[in-house]
Parts: sequence; C-alpha cells; structure tokens
Amino acid sequence: MGIKILGCGMYLPPKTVTNEDFERIVNTSDEWIIKRTGIKKRHVSQGEYTFSMGLKAAVEALNNAKVSPKDLDLVIFTTVTADFYFPSMSNVVQGKLGAENAYGIDIACACAGFVYALDMAQKYIDADDGVQNVLIISSENITKTVDYTDRSTCVLFGDGAGAVVVTKGNSKAYAHLGADGTGCELLYAHLYPSANFFAEPGELSANYAAFPQGKGRYMYMNGPRVYEFAVSKMVYSLKKACEKAKISVDELDVIIPHQANVRIIDTVVKKLGLNKDKVYVNIKDHGNISSACIPVCLAELFSKGALKPGFKVCLVGFGAGIIYGAIVFTL
Repeated sequence: MGIKILGCGMYLPPKTVTNEDFERIVNTSDEWIIKRTGIKKRHVSQGEYTFSMGLKAAVEALNNAKVSPKDLDLVIFTTVTADFYFPSMSNVVQGKLGAENAYGIDIACACAGFVYALDMAQKYIDADDGVQNVLIISSENITKTVDYTDRSTCVLFGDGAGAVVVTKGNSKAYAHLGADGTGCELLYAHLYPSANFFAEPGELSANYAAFPQGKGRYMYMNGPRVYEFAVSKMVYSLKKACEKAKISVDELDVIIPHQANVRIIDTVVKKLGLNKDKVYVNIKDHGNISSACIPVCLAELFSKGALKPGFKVCLVGFGAGIIYGAIVFTL
C-alpha cells in the first residue's frame, strides 16, 4: 500500500519585505543578501495566528483535492511556532474546518517537519486502521522569533503555510529520517522562561544557562556550523532514501529541498552531481518558511502543472535539532 497526493494549497501573508527594507534597519544591502542567501523578498505575518494561516492553506488544498472535511480521518499539523501551549494546532484547525471524523496530531520537527509528516501519514494509512484521507498542514510564524538587530539571521526568514491532502495509493514512499542532538545548541529559540509563583529569579537564570548563547525568545544560530550540518545531512539522507526506493539519484525527476539558503542548495546539487533543472528553488520570493517551505513548493509546482503522473519526486530537509530527512515517492 502506498500514498497519493490529491491536492495542495498554500497561503502567504500579503505583506512583503524586500532587501531594500532591511537596508534601513541593519547594516546590509540587497547585493549582500542575494549573494549569500539568494533571497530577494519574503512574506511577513501581521499578527495572524499560525493556525489561521494553516487553515487558509488547508481550505485551498481540500478544494483542489475535491475532498470534504468530513471525509478526513487524520490532520497532521507541523510547526515550531504554535499559537498556544495548548490546545494543539491540529485540533484547532480540525474544529474550524468541521472535520468531525478526524483526529489530530501536532509535530515539531523544525524545518524537516513536512517530510516527517508525509512519512507519518503513510504509516497511518499502511496500518489499515481506518485512516484513508490525511490532511497535512505546515504553517509557520517564524519571523516572531527573529532578532531584527542581527543581520546574519533577520534577512533569512518569512511566514506562510502549505497544505497537502494525501490518500491511499499505489506508490509507496521511502523515507530516511535522522537526528543528531549533539547539534541542538547550534540553532534554537527559548520559550518564555517559567514564571510560576514560587520560582526564584536566580534559579531561573541558572537553569537557562544550559544554553549559554540564548537570546531570550529570539533565535540564535551558529551559521557556519549549521551550514556544514545541512549540506552533509541533506546529501546523506537523499542518498539513503533513494537506496530504499531502489533507484539512483539520477532517476529522480524533481527534487524539492528545504529552502534555507541558496548556497546550501547549490552545494548539495554539486556534491550529488544533480541536474539543476530538476531542483525546484523558490527562496528568492519567500525566504525560509521553516516546515512550510516544501509544501509551498509542492503547491506552486502543482498549480503550474509541472508535476506529472509517474514523476519520481524527492523531498529533503533539515532543521534545528539537528534533524533531517528525505522521502522519495512516485506521483
């Protein structure tokens, strides 16, 4: 038993921020940003809920798939920027959609979240336990974690959401997932410190010293080290997923990488000897939207008619953790 993608959707906030806008707040330039990241502009949320962006992408995906919310069995929501400690984002969207026959699961697998969710969807479908139609939503308000005095990170990120409806099909997806927790201090953002009635300020400071580079609720990233991890893990996981699928990397028709940085993507392409025409890149217009990058790419490609039945597709990503994964399937 395998999976089939029935429809995709996406939502991007209407406000866009260009490189020229950043020139007014930090010491940078359009040329500097494009050369180092490949990004020209990004969409930025204006206080929208993470779940509401995901809901809009989900409605579009369901409409394109011609699937009623009542026909959904499972909603998987991926995000690292949830609106609440509780309830879960999947349950909020399940209720707003009226998907009364579905249950929900949230996963926080950073920028690799959609790859993990697609693998999870197949496993639930394979279990033959009543799950046939799965809605995957990846929605991120990542800019609320950004320190806009740090030019090395603030120019990288945007907000948005992508969604995909998956059902039973004949094409098995082959995934290779992994993590290296020794890199967890290279990229992180704290939740607000605990402030219960009995907490002592000194105790809070001592506990949070375990991650000494932390910037409060703002993102900390060791860029050079993350770059090294990203390249090695994306190359490794893509190769391993192809091995599981019993195909060569050259046989892939479309590769959709996480859109973190064009230099990372270009290095991966070079190391694998890939045909660049097979690698979809949209980072110029959206920046890094964390787990929403890959489903937004899928939605764009489907809307252009660029994904044909029989195409062999690989999705590959990495994120804070350090977490990584690739999944290969045939449309």
